[in-house]
Amino acid sequence: MISTPLKHKPNFPISTLYPLNMFPRKLVVIQPLPVAKGTPEFQASVDAILDEFAAKVPDELILPSSVTSNPPKNVTNIPRECGLLSSEEIDITENYDAVALAEAIASKKLTAVAVATAFSKRAIIAHQLTCCLVEWFMDDAIAQAKALDEHLERTGQTVGPLHGVPISVKEHMPLANHYSALGYSDTRKLDTDDAQMIAILRKAGAVFYCKTNQPQAIMHLEGVSVYGRVLNPHNIGLSAGGSTSGEAALIAMRGSVLGIGTDIGGSIRGPSAFCGIYGFKPTSYVLPLRDFLGEAGHLAEMNILVAAGPMCASLRDMDLFVSVVLAAKPYLEDPRVIPIPWTGLTGPKSSGPLKIGIMTSDGVNIPQPPVLRALEWAKSQLSKQPDAFEVKPFAPYQTARAMANINQAYWPDGGKGVREHLAKTGEPMFPLTEWTLKNVDPNVELPPSGLLKQRVDRDNFRMGFAQHWTSQDVDILICPAFVGPACEHETAFYWNYTAFFNYVDCPGVVFPTPIKALKKGEEGYPEEFKEPLGEQDTHIREMWDKGDFEGAPVALQVVARKYHDNLLFGALDQVKDALGLP
Repeated sequence: MISTPLKHKPNFPISTLYPLNMFPRKLVVIQPLPVAKGTPEFQASVDAILDEFAAKVPDELILPSSVTSNPPKNVTNIPRECGLLSSEEIDITENYDAVALAEAIASKKLTAVAVATAFSKRAIIAHQLTCCLVEWFMDDAIAQAKALDEHLERTGQTVGPLHGVPISVKEHMPLANHYSALGYSDTRKLDTDDAQMIAILRKAGAVFYCKTNQPQAIMHLEGVSVYGRVLNPHNIGLSAGGSTSGEAALIAMRGSVLGIGTDIGGSIRGPSAFCGIYGFKPTSYVLPLRDFLGEAGHLAEMNILVAAGPMCASLRDMDLFVSVVLAAKPYLEDPRVIPIPWTGLTGPKSSGPLKIGIMTSDGVNIPQPPVLRALEWAKSQLSKQPDAFEVKPFAPYQTARAMANINQAYWPDGGKGVREHLAKTGEPMFPLTEWTLKNVDPNVELPPSGLLKQRVDRDNFRMGFAQHWTSQDVDILICPAFVGPACEHETAFYWNYTAFFNYVDCPGVVFPTPIKALKKGEEGYPEEFKEPLGEQDTHIREMWDKGDFEGAPVALQVVARKYHDNLLFGALDQVKDALGLP
């Protein structure tokens, strides 16, 4: 697999990641910026993995050099226009969500083989444009699909509600007979068994066909790994978010309709927002996590729990995913899972007008102009129906304190574990890994008493926030998912709008809006937001002035109280028509 610079002069810096003759096959993957390199021995091991990947891609699925050497800023239309997909494959990948695919396969309008073929082909095209994959196994997917078609033909019944639906999987999640890694090369291993959630989805009929890229340490809001940098399909000069970056880019490219993400600081919601798709971070252990993090799981879990959830293109696909997983009663195998019955979009509705809080700022950072426009759009749309919605301001709650606590809770060992993982193989420390560690002392590892103090501080903060929510008198909260639209590469610094809700363990859904960033220089901060709130806000404004965000989609986040996941989905059902949500 080869990364290539662009021949035209773009609006962002370009450099070559790998020499063009590095591999015997020329699977060209666009890379606007290089990634850091490790020791020669380490790079040789990475090159061997990339070479093995490239060798599996047939020549007929390799994009012409005229596309990869001179792509447009927005690459979302290339799969449709490149000539490598048939009209049927374009229809399958562009005009169905997961619910519709399941219905079409069950009714024999489509075969599982046709669907697996179409999405596998589109996924590898998407990879050449965005570097979204780490593994691709089309032959395996077609074999899975063929068995499902034969079962349906023989019995007249589907194997389950996801019969034939293709699902993409984040790299760290164990999938039988494929590789997983926990954000470091020394943790890469071939798995013999499916993780619990994967096994549930497989039993329901899902077809697996690829694994997607994630960042080092699984702790960046940008997907940059030793295998390359994930690009935003809407503007390849921008980040696709992280850590579930490959999933977001792949779904935005319609190379997947349904993927699985994990989130400890925004890793589902951030990339979903950057790429303009849906993403759901549930309350911790509403959905199972067994086997996802292995024995080398993140020390942050001592005080901030990871949550797993779906990323997709429609509200009803999120609902389908959760209902399928919870119908399998995962709590019987993993007692950490809370056995809450799922009602989803049919769930509880408010008896009077739905009370919706709009939080324009977190009190530390004012979001960039396109996000402010999106918030105003949402407020305007909902305010048109006063009988259905009561829209009011929502005041932020002690964001600076929360973020200080979060940054310490992420690295109770001072980053010792990160450095040990990297040292084992000669893997380089990436700039954003270094950024996440900048507020912790590398010479201080917290004793048990320090961890206990973090827990007490966290619980006291959560109780204070619960009281604050009550004082605001709202059912749900709508707020930014990030300080701006997708950020430029290597600038995903400020996670406040997502990480805060990991700290208080509230469920959140990111949903796309019709708002997109305009051309550079065409919009600025409104008069009432002209003055920055502090050092971070000043930096964010500087990045806005310098950056080119043209075409970046803007998404918003809707949040409910902890364990009110059903209420969150019931509220989404109430607002979907007003906000035009598919």
